[in-house]
Amino acid sequence: MSFPLGYTGPVSGIILGLIFGYVLENAGFGSGCKLTAQLRFKDWAVFKVMFTAILVSAGGLYLLQGLGVIQVSDMFVPSVFIWGSSLGGVLIGVGMAVGGYCPGTSIVALFSGKLDGLVFLLGIAIGTLGFNSVFSSIESWAWKQVGPDGLTLPQLLHLPAWAVWGLLFAVLVIVGYLTRTGMSTRKAGKASGSFAAQNG
Repeated sequence: MSFPLGYTGPVSGIILGLIFGYVLENAGFGSGCKLTAQLRFKDWAVFKVMFTAILVSAGGLYLLQGLGVIQVSDMFVPSVFIWGSSLGGVLIGVGMAVGGYCPGTSIVALFSGKLDGLVFLLGIAIGTLGFNSVFSSIESWAWKQVGPDGLTLPQLLHLPAWAVWGLLFAVLVIVGYLTRTGMSTRKAGKASGSFAAQNG
């Protein structure tokens, strides 16, 4: 793989990381309030931005596969380890809920000048070292229950890639519409309440 613009390895990662970080900062993800508001279902910006990123990446991969530039066999698709993935999901979910960041957005916050981003990154380092120290005792349990072996979503659902992409796009549109309607209703309600208070 030689994207973008013929650069490979670390250079490509740095370029794409800078672009992604810029997008995250402009979406307001340099603030821990954004993620915690998403977890309280009050602000859907995190879902919309990240789901859009997934759709763009998936669409790009499908396009490149269709053009014959890459093959599914060229990509690493990990197997699902049920217990290990569940434990990891719970731990990172708790960490994100408490700290207000994920690893990527904490770096954005740090380079935006926010001290809590640094504190969160230090927490990640301490948590990683702590988890590594006890992993040997739970390793056999974490790898015990293996799910589908290296399947992509189209393979798992027995659907063509374009159909899966279409379904994901429909989810994004529906969630965007519903949350937009909800926000408009709340704003209208607040405006009505403010008007009534002023004229009551």
